[in-house]
Amino acid sequence: MSESLGIGIVGSGFNARFHIQAFQAVRDAEIRGIYSPTRANAEGTAAFARSLDVGEAKAYASIADMVADPAIDAIWLNAPNHRRIENVEEIVYTIESGRGTLKGIACEKPLGRNVAEARKLLELVKRVDLAHGYLENQVFAPHLARGKQLLWARGAATTGRPYLARAAEEHSGPHMPWFWQGRLQGGGVLNDMMCHSALVIRHLLTEPGAQRESLRPRKVTGHIASLKWTRPEYAKKLTMLMGAEVDYTKTPAEDFASVMVEFESADGFRVLGEASTSWSFVGAGLRLSAELLGPEYSMRWNSLDSGLQLFFSREVRGKQGEDLVEKQNAEMGVMPVVPDEAAAYGYEAEDRHFVRVFLEKEKPLLDFNDGIEVVRVLMAAYKSAEDGRTIDLHETDLENFVPMVAQGTWRP
Repeated sequence: MSESLGIGIVGSGFNARFHIQAFQAVRDAEIRGIYSPTRANAEGTAAFARSLDVGEAKAYASIADMVADPAIDAIWLNAPNHRRIENVEEIVYTIESGRGTLKGIACEKPLGRNVAEARKLLELVKRVDLAHGYLENQVFAPHLARGKQLLWARGAATTGRPYLARAAEEHSGPHMPWFWQGRLQGGGVLNDMMCHSALVIRHLLTEPGAQRESLRPRKVTGHIASLKWTRPEYAKKLTMLMGAEVDYTKTPAEDFASVMVEFESADGFRVLGEASTSWSFVGAGLRLSAELLGPEYSMRWNSLDSGLQLFFSREVRGKQGEDLVEKQNAEMGVMPVVPDEAAAYGYEAEDRHFVRVFLEKEKPLLDFNDGIEVVRVLMAAYKSAEDGRTIDLHETDLENFVPMVAQGTWRP
């Protein structure tokens, strides 16, 4: 019999539920605990896990109680960004007090709202010698994983390494009010979603099996803008949807961002990554895309090219939902369907990997060190946008930099 990893999830929202769905395809693990500061949310999410038969999950009154339970072996941290440090402190204090032990902790993106916070998390887990993984699902997306493998094996091996990667994540905006608040979330769409694309471009340009240091970001040029949600009619709509604390006429955050990253390659080549992200995208729903180009080859991926489409005429009056695709924007016309989003977006492969990491069957593809590197690139992009210049990561101190968006002082 294989050893089963008992998992406790901190968080009960949209992202936590994606992971719970993914665990239907993961062996050697069970969801045994859920913590949320809102007890009803924890109970509901635990019931959802039980309904999918991924473990006898129960709700806990505190993170400490969950860590102290011998049934819990690892924590998946899916709570809001502004709770990240206090959540990890509670985990570490519980272990230091002798109340509980863990085999590992996996943390959702971004690791921190700034470099100082991200580094603090690494310091905390090191205090208790806790194995750590950085949860970045898109790196594990099967189309990207297979495409990268084939292009490097057939293309790069014959005509030379790839030189340009592109990645984008776009949708119409997040579900919960805290995402829209720069002070809580750490910024706008750049901090929320560019963490995906910034890592994807580096991942695609890095030779399979090579160390992180073989391809290092050197220069970053960033641009941010508010294209949609600061327009008066949309700012009013956003406040109506998210509450009075989200007022983009007073404290806006960017809803579009782009970044160009110049990498230093260990083999002496100049390679580039382009990434963009948006909360102002108009389309069927969430769109993930990526490209990789080399001397005589290329690959492309678009998550909305799913191979399945439905059509509903104007006579079909369906209620609003997300049963066709995440962040679904319409229920009428020709609509692409992503049949298994947890698999297509990489959650299944990601969770399978980190279960095996914490069972000491694999080495982590991503850990908190990678999370810190991603945050450094994001902060460089914000500084570049603020200063109107390219940022050299070798010459710029970003340790204590906090973007104007996060401070509430940015005005588009």
